[in-house]
Amino acid sequence: MQTNVFKIRTQLEAQGFVGCNDKTLVQINFPLRLAPALCMLWVALGTYLASATLLWALMPFAALGAVLRGHPFDSFYNFGLRYLMGRQPLPRYGAPRRFGCAVMTVWLAVTGWAFQSGVIMLGYILGGIAIVLPLINVTTGFCVPSFVYGLLFGKPGSRSEADCGG
Repeated sequence: MQTNVFKIRTQLEAQGFVGCNDKTLVQINFPLRLAPALCMLWVALGTYLASATLLWALMPFAALGAVLRGHPFDSFYNFGLRYLMGRQPLPRYGAPRRFGCAVMTVWLAVTGWAFQSGVIMLGYILGGIAIVLPLINVTTGFCVPSFVYGLLFGKPGSRSEADCGG
């Protein structure tokens, strides 16, 4: 199976990973989906159980993904899996990817509030959306919040090759 580097480049540059060479993009394409996948599973459990507590417990991790240059769940790859795979660490997050984490932080707060307040149907609707958005990223590589960021603020600027670790 041939890798479609153009598609990968388009999707990852929209998330702020600009200036990476093709080899780096191919290597980070799937590992960058690990943190959204873990968050998606956590949200799915919290939504299934209608648990404000579970959703709010995820908020600090999402918030850290918004303010740091990476998501805490990237540590599973950066300090473990990458050594098994013989690859470089993930590059630092740009503004579009951090924007996605910020959006999810607020979304988790409102979804948790809905469950806590007894507005269960709203909680399930918001929780469902909070599952579908990362599911799109995990399965296709397309990040909806990064796309919205691009619409609001323009395409991400260029970064140096050093930001990609290659």
